Amino acid sequence: MNSWVLFSDTCRYRMENGWLTPGPAMFGTESSLSMFLNTLTPKFYVALTGTSSLISGLILIFEWWYFRKYGTSFIEQVSVSHLRPLLGGVDSSSPSNPNTSNGEADSNRQSVSECKVWRNPLNLFRGAEYNRYTWVTGREPLTYYDMNLSAQDHQTFFTCDSDHLRPADAIMQKAWRERNPQARISAAHEALELEDCATAYILLAEEEATTIMEAERLFKQALKAGEGCYRRSQQLQHHGTQYEAQHRRDTNVLVYIKRRLAMCSRKLGRTREAVKMMRDLCVFQLMKEFPLLSMFNIHENLLESLLELQNYADVQAVLAKYDDISLPKSATICYTAALLKARAVSDKFSPEAASRRGLSTAEMNAVEAIHRAVEFNPHVPKYLLEMKSLILPPEHILKRGDSEAIAYAFFHLQHWKRVEGALNLLHCTWEGTFRMIPYPLEKGHLFYPYPICTETADRELLPTVFHEVSVYPKKELPFFILFTAGLCSFTAMLALLTHQFPELMGVFAKAFLSTLFAPLNFIMEKVESILPSSLWHQLTRI
Repeated sequence: MNSWVLFSDTCRYRMENGWLTPGPAMFGTESSLSMFLNTLTPKFYVALTGTSSLISGLILIFEWWYFRKYGTSFIEQVSVSHLRPLLGGVDSSSPSNPNTSNGEADSNRQSVSECKVWRNPLNLFRGAEYNRYTWVTGREPLTYYDMNLSAQDHQTFFTCDSDHLRPADAIMQKAWRERNPQARISAAHEALELEDCATAYILLAEEEATTIMEAERLFKQALKAGEGCYRRSQQLQHHGTQYEAQHRRDTNVLVYIKRRLAMCSRKLGRTREAVKMMRDLCVFQLMKEFPLLSMFNIHENLLESLLELQNYADVQAVLAKYDDISLPKSATICYTAALLKARAVSDKFSPEAASRRGLSTAEMNAVEAIHRAVEFNPHVPKYLLEMKSLILPPEHILKRGDSEAIAYAFFHLQHWKRVEGALNLLHCTWEGTFRMIPYPLEKGHLFYPYPICTETADRELLPTVFHEVSVYPKKELPFFILFTAGLCSFTAMLALLTHQFPELMGVFAKAFLSTLFAPLNFIMEKVESILPSSLWHQLTRI
């Protein structure tokens, strides 16, 4: 209706000025259209432009909210997901060449593995640390998604199909599935009333203990019960698949208890004792061929403890074993390697002197190690340089994501500060990494391209209520947000000008519309001159 009114207004204006000669069919409707247009007041045009501004403003607000929450434009996502297939477009996610090379297949597999969520090797104690933070600040440091992943891990580590044979284990199997913390704690006490149950002690140490010393006491009781179960199941493991599964579960329980006891010793200042326990666990992990043992990543706990002792030679020995091209990388591996190389030159490093004489071989090695670490996880430097505030690390991390950066910096910032000049060298060189990889989502330099899934997963793992998730690379505003912002501003300005200067804006509007519809009027004149008047009369009636 609006387009017909605008067109009719243009035609009327051109006829009044003698530019268009109306045909016989146009005289019938011209008087009614003129009467309708003359009844329109400037308030109508103000309302029209104001409504357009309001609608485009609402679209802008929704688009901005959707972009902040999900990192993409809603209109763009709907267009790509639904409209493009209908129009015969090719899905970008499907490979265009069926004969995909082995290198591309390996890259895809690596991308999928890097988007996997891992258990944080240095995760805190829920009762003695996370809950204490909640009591002091009133904030929840863990998200529901993170705690749900922990519940799944506990069921994988601490349960097996033969739990129904032992009443205490049957109770604990239900306890690990409980969502209510008090129900889990009550179930653990109920299991302990039947017998000494290692997993019941674990649950109480993790969730009920309010201090590290209390947690350590409970873990020692769990160790005593767990070693007895391990010895019994070890003797029966070859008697059938049921006993083998039970032995695998008892092994997981024993390794978990010893690892947490080592962490208790580290937190209570007995670092050398913690290092000895972690070394024994690393040897035990290499001897046993259970896949779940590799999920604990005990070598990262060992690296942090050795750095606390400033035993850099042993740190280098651990890195030589685990910083291998065939093994998965982590921020702890890459940034610890960079710290050791920076330590050799950072105390005498000066950016002014380096710019004059150039970098020495040792300085070049240190800079390359920093670039390698930054390429693997570009979020870490802002936390190490205290450009961004730290929060408590989550119980799960995403490698190369913001969650891993927080977990690393939370424990390793003190080690960087202890090495004189290390943070200064990092500050001077870390941003140079981005000049080497201008398009990190398409092509990497030393690693595979940066995965695009990190932001979504980190928003699930981190408490976004009081923490702003770090995003790499920084996303530009989508076209539709800029378009709706411009449309909203333009229509709002038209509404204001029409309200203040109705007559002048009417003149401008008529001039604009006459220019806009000039080609169409020219075509209509040519069509009218060619077609007979009777046929033109029938077409206009239709």
